[in-house]
Amino acid sequence: MGLSIGIVGLPNVGKSTLFNALTKNDALAANYPFATIEPNTGIVPIPDDRLAKLAELFKPTPDIVPAAIKFVDIAGLVAGASKGEGLGNQFLSHIREVDAIAMVVRAFTKDDVQHVEATINPKRDIDIIQTELVLADLQTVDKRLPALDKESRSNVKLKPATEALAHAKQLLDSGQPLWQDQSLVKRLAEADETKSLQLLTIKPILYIFNADETDLTDVNKQKELSNLVVRSQVLFVNAQMEVELKDLPENEAEELLKSVGIEQPGLNKLVAAAYSALGLQSYLTAGPKEVRAWTISAFATAPEAAGAIHSDFQKGFIAADIVKFDDMITAGSWATARSRGKVRTEGKAYVMQPDDVVEFKFNV
Repeated sequence: MGLSIGIVGLPNVGKSTLFNALTKNDALAANYPFATIEPNTGIVPIPDDRLAKLAELFKPTPDIVPAAIKFVDIAGLVAGASKGEGLGNQFLSHIREVDAIAMVVRAFTKDDVQHVEATINPKRDIDIIQTELVLADLQTVDKRLPALDKESRSNVKLKPATEALAHAKQLLDSGQPLWQDQSLVKRLAEADETKSLQLLTIKPILYIFNADETDLTDVNKQKELSNLVVRSQVLFVNAQMEVELKDLPENEAEELLKSVGIEQPGLNKLVAAAYSALGLQSYLTAGPKEVRAWTISAFATAPEAAGAIHSDFQKGFIAADIVKFDDMITAGSWATARSRGKVRTEGKAYVMQPDDVVEFKFNV
């Protein structure tokens, strides 16, 4: 299952700096097919310490394969993008292609980096971007709703989609993004007549405040900024420091983090938060050929998880042998885990858990 996050923001908020820090290769990805597949797109491995521990047991050849996220550095937005201002059309079309949005908001106070709106005001910046996304969605809804309403009069099956789109119009007309109503988002995403519209504000969103280093441990400042986007996932990073961390040996990076009072790079938190925002999890496979994390939805069944490896695995699914990660590490091998009664055989109804290590039985 591929997933992509669009990094959006006004010009000069640190968006591209953050992207550059994210997509710089590191030890975890040394044997992963990392590549910048477009000028502004990069594949980023999801940090997972469990893979290295399993690799110590199974000594796979060639190595480990982490789950990954595609990040897209989307052209900077300006007010009026929904009407084609600046790179508006390009900006909006690229957002339609991603699974979730990471909005970078400037909170740092660096005088030699000019703000496009002249002053530092995170609330105003969030409102500008949100307004452009809302206006773009409103244009889409206004274009589709009259025809759908007419079609629903002769086809009662279209009534739920019509009602959902009418509700969406009300919310957008009030200036609110659709993500403010998650039940409505679900209805719009499930109906064929509305999910094809590729509405922007039904996408999961995380807010990344690019802050001064001192703000990374300032609880009051973080609370103040978090209150601007209640009920949303919020992260605080210093993009310039993230770039510096990527260029340092591990021990020096740890010292730098310790010197500013934080435990791990903000980018690790960002990758994990993006994964969470999309409602995803990983399960693990381990053997002498490969140790790997596979991306699936948070409520995927065992056959659906098998399908992440190959569609034939899902079609021919028989059962899944599952051992918890900690039990596998303690046992040291599949054979020992089985002899200790730590391996369970699960059927088609089993819902996967994040710490599952799995072997599938299937018949093609």
